[in-house]
Amino acid sequence: METFKIYNKITKPSAAEKEVAISFLYKHLQEYGDKKEDIGKCFDFAVKDSNEELGGFVLMLIENNEVKSVTIVNKTGMKGYIPENILVYIAVHKNARGKGYGKKLMNKAIELADGDIALHVEPNNPAKFLYEKLGFENKYLEMRLKKH
Repeated sequence: METFKIYNKITKPSAAEKEVAISFLYKHLQEYGDKKEDIGKCFDFAVKDSNEELGGFVLMLIENNEVKSVTIVNKTGMKGYIPENILVYIAVHKNARGKGYGKKLMNKAIELADGDIALHVEPNNPAKFLYEKLGFENKYLEMRLKKH
C-alpha cells in the first residue's frame, strides 16, 4: 500500500524522519545531487515556521514501509515573474525507477503546491522527459555567477 508523508511548518518531522529523507535524497540523487549538508539546509527551509510567506514542504512516497521517492519544494516568496515554488530536490529509489513512483510523487507535489512551480534539470537527466509530460516547459537557460 502506498502512502504519502508530508512535512511542513505544521507537520514537523522527528530527527529520525528528517535523517531518513536527507539520506535518501543524498544516496539516490547520485550524480545530480549535492552535499548532505546542503540537502539538510533545503529541508530545514521547507519545514521552518518563522515566516508565513516562505517555507515549503517535504513529500515522501512510501510503499510497504519502504521509501520509494522524496521531493523538497521551497516557496520563493514571489509570484508572477518568478514561480511561487521551486522544486529543489526529487529522487526515486534506484531500484524503483521506471515504475511510476516519480510521476505519482510529482503529481502529489503539484497538487500540494500553492501556485506555479519551477525546477532545474540537467539536459542529460532522464527525468527531464517526465517533467515535460507533466507540463513543465523549458522557458529559460539558467546562468549562475558563483561569488567565492
